[in-house]
Order: sequence, then structure tokens, then C-alpha cells
Amino acid sequence: MRRILLRSKKDPFEVVTPGEVIQKNLFGSNAGNLIFSEAAHKLLTTADTEVVANRFRADPKDAGRINEEYDVFVVPLANAFRLSFEPQLISLTRLIERLKIPVVVLGVGAQSGLDYDPKRLRSIDGSVTRFVSAVLDRSPSIGVRGEFTQMYLNSLGFKDVEVIGCPSMFMNGGDLRVEKAGPSLDSGSRLALSASRSALRTGDVGSVVMANYERYPNMTYIAQETTDLELLYWGDASETTDRNAPMPVHRTHPLFREDRVRVYLDPTTWIDDLRGYDFAFGTRIHGTIAALLAGTPGVVLCHDSRTLELCRYFDIPHERMSDMPLDVDAAKLYEEADYSALHSGHKERFDRFTSYLAAHGLDHVFAEGGDRGAAFEARRRETDFPPGIGSWTAGEGNDIGSRIGWLKENQAKSERRIAELTEKVAKLEKRAGRAAKGPEHVESAGPYRAARRVLDRVLKVR
Repeated sequence: MRRILLRSKKDPFEVVTPGEVIQKNLFGSNAGNLIFSEAAHKLLTTADTEVVANRFRADPKDAGRINEEYDVFVVPLANAFRLSFEPQLISLTRLIERLKIPVVVLGVGAQSGLDYDPKRLRSIDGSVTRFVSAVLDRSPSIGVRGEFTQMYLNSLGFKDVEVIGCPSMFMNGGDLRVEKAGPSLDSGSRLALSASRSALRTGDVGSVVMANYERYPNMTYIAQETTDLELLYWGDASETTDRNAPMPVHRTHPLFREDRVRVYLDPTTWIDDLRGYDFAFGTRIHGTIAALLAGTPGVVLCHDSRTLELCRYFDIPHERMSDMPLDVDAAKLYEEADYSALHSGHKERFDRFTSYLAAHGLDHVFAEGGDRGAAFEARRRETDFPPGIGSWTAGEGNDIGSRIGWLKENQAKSERRIAELTEKVAKLEKRAGRAAKGPEHVESAGPYRAARRVLDRVLKVR
């Protein structure tokens, strides 16, 4: 049997608790990661192929074992070409450089603004170049999410770049149908809202949230970050410190108070629940994709290149945050959303994706003779996944929850302070040790190190 090692935080059939998700960061900080990694699991799990999650582990020391135990390393990625992800990208590159098996990237994205300006990525050009070079040494091409990422890699000198989108949209193969239940929404419609904290930098997401909170009493905020799950599971100290914000980032927000916030630990329950909604909208690309997979109309409020390029590639209805009124009505988004291009182009996009798989030696369940994911779906139905996680409250108001939240926040602050002080002490001890040995023991900077420092300064200026 062929064995595929898949970059995935958890196995699709692994049943976990909220505490485990928080402790092990099984979302990889964002539950949207679970949707495209589960789609990859389903697509690649054929009758003669075993797919194993690597838990996001990227240790070069594992290369020998991986070369012996697996036939290919498949790497679905999100917006990995961004400044904050550079340390993880470097670790992943170091592992790939030691692998002798094929490495296949299933859709990586670069993150910039809505203007598609790559200048903000210049400081990580070197790390991106090294990663893509390592992949192309083990693969005929690299699959990217959209036009901006392709343009960015082309600017770095790479030509073997294919736009394939994100595997999440192919969870159900070449079949995708989204239908409106009626011509318009009303105050009784069920709405699912998603919002990202990063969108706060480019638009007033909080105003959008509150405007529609007041209009639609059946609107639920479907959160995706590990931080959101912590708020639901642990609570916070916002009640006692009187912290409030239009964005639902504190337990004092009315959506939390009214138990209208949900976090899903598994794509299955997330998508299944969205079948009962009339409309989904927000800044989270996979919040909307989850709705589309459920057949529920959705619109993305784009605030950066990563959301915009995916929407443009898949013809997902979308609006630019920069062009929207702060009190935009979900009813207007719903009425203007047109899914005809999404429907008509989906089969062609799926064929392009599966051609990419074939060119990289990967079979899939929707190929001729495959079971179209039937075995995967049957096992998923047999697994007892937990429902969406809602707001936890104590029996007598929120007093106990507030206390736990306060303790948790202060514990985190203490741990950060201890880590800072420990690092300072280690540096002081190192300096003291060198001083005690005398100047003859101070390490001199040889010609290589001197040249390296100059090169580092040049790279930073770029």
C-alpha cells in the first residue's frame, strides 16, 4: 500500500475535546486549516493509499524516517508566504531539503493587501525562494492558490507555478451547487457571520458585526481562532475589567452573552450545521467555503490578497472591505450574490486540480474506478463528533467564569514574564562567563562571519 505523509494538524476521524484543541493547538491557530486538510485527506485516501497526518511537525531529524516510511510528502498550505509564518516556513524548508521522496504542494498563498503589492513581502523573499527551490527539486511544479501568488513567485524567477486554488473547494469533487432558498432575507433569516481579527487593520469589521447583529436576531457568529475557543471554554476577565468592543473578542460582547457564538472542532459538524442557515458572510474565506460546501449561499468580505485571489479564482461572490459601507446589510449582499460563474467553472477548475495531482503521481477518489469518497464519508458518519462549542456560563451568573478567566489571563502574563527574565538571566550568565575567561577567550569574528553580517544587513534593507 502506498503511504502519503500529509501536512495536517489532526486526523479527520480523531475525536477531540475543546481542552485538547487548545492545549495542542489542533487548529493551527485557525479552524479553517481543518477544512482544506480534511479535503486533502478525503481526496487522496484511495483503496490502495494510506494518508497519515504529520501534526505540523517539521523536524529535519525526521527526514531519514520519512524517506523510509513514506512514498510522498503532500503539503497543503494556506497563506504561508507571510512575514509572521517565516519561522515555520524555514523549518519546513529544512525538512524538505533532506527528503529524497517527492514533495507536492497543494495550494500555497502569499499575503499582501488588496492592491496585490508584493513590496511588503520583500523581507522574506530569501526564505520563500529557498522553500520553492527545495520543492521544485522534488516536484515538477508548485501549486498556488491564485493569481497574486503566481505573480509573486514569477517575480522571484520561478516559472513552474500552477494556479490550482485550494483543495477545500473540491471536498465533493467536481460537484458543487449553491442555491438561494428565496429571493431575499428577512429579520427571521438564519445568518452565519465570520470575522477575523486581522481584518481590523483594513476595515471596521466591528461596525459590520454590530449593524447586522441588530438587524438579525437569528445571526450566529461562527468563530475560527484558537483564541475564540479559549474565550468560550475558559471565559475571560472582561466582566470585571469592563472591556467592551464592537468586534466579538470579549465575553462582554452581546453575541457571547446571548450564546450566539460557535466554534466547531471538526469540519463535519461545521458544514452540516451550515445546511440549516440561509446565508453566510464575513471576512473568513473558509467560513464562506464551509457554507458553499453545505450548499448555503455565502459572500466573502475581502480584506487582503489571500481572500481576494481565492474568490477571483473560484468565482466566489465577494466584496472588498475598502469599498463597503460600515453598516452594510447582509440582505444586500445576499440579493447581489450570483453563483452562476461558480457553478459553470467548477468542473473545469476541478479537472485542472486533478490534472495537477496526476502530473505529480497522485491518485484520487474521484478518478475513474474510484469510490468518490464513499468509504471516507461512511467512516465520517460512523464517528461521533462533538457539536459546535457554545458559551460556557456558571450556574450563578458569570462569576465563576470571570474568576477562571482572570486567573488564566494572569497566569499567561506571569509565564511570559518568567520566560523573558529567564532569557535575560541566560544572556547575563553567558556574558559573565566570557568576561571571567578574559579577552583572549572572546570569540573573534572571522571573514565568513563578517561577510555574513554585511549580507544580513543588505537583506534587511531590501
